[in-house]
Amino acid sequence: MAEEKDIQQEENMTNESISETTEETVEEMTEETTVQEDTAEETSKESKKEKKKREKADKKQDALKEKIEELEDRVKRQMAEFDNFRKRSEKEKTMMFETGAKSVIEKILPVVDNFERGLASVSAEEKDGGFAQGMEMIYKQLMTELEKMEVKPIPAVGEEFNPDFHNAVMQVESEEYETGVIAQELQKGYTYRDSVVRHSMVAVVS
Repeated sequence: MAEEKDIQQEENMTNESISETTEETVEEMTEETTVQEDTAEETSKESKKEKKKREKADKKQDALKEKIEELEDRVKRQMAEFDNFRKRSEKEKTMMFETGAKSVIEKILPVVDNFERGLASVSAEEKDGGFAQGMEMIYKQLMTELEKMEVKPIPAVGEEFNPDFHNAVMQVESEEYETGVIAQELQKGYTYRDSVVRHSMVAVVS
């Protein structure tokens, strides 16, 4: 009986020990689970914070990039406007120079006409004289300077009539030239850089 009692006591103690161990293990596992949950929660919070920071940084970067693109576009447009202004100014400057040059040339041409009339009226005996030779030299110098300025006489006699360059003031009969060809030049015409300064006054074969 005593032995059975001892065995019963040992079994009870063993069961109590197992129960206590089980409870301790459960508590430890519960605590571990709680710690893991807390850690996961903290990690989740940190992850959310990092995500917010990244989103904020991305938004800031996108805004900065958009601002840079806007400034670049503005600079490009201003450069294009300035380039157009420069080209327009150069064109206007060239046109003003052309207009001024034409005006001066138009005033010089009657002087050239008078030189040519004066030289044409010099007799054969007077051509070797100092005065006639001096007039000839001045005339040649004047024509050289006009040529340097790209002022050229318009071809007339023997050329086909062209209303862009010639002004027909009369019609004549001619055995030498065909119909529509210029037989006589009454006043020389001139061009300046491919634009007409003065049309030639001509007589055209009818």
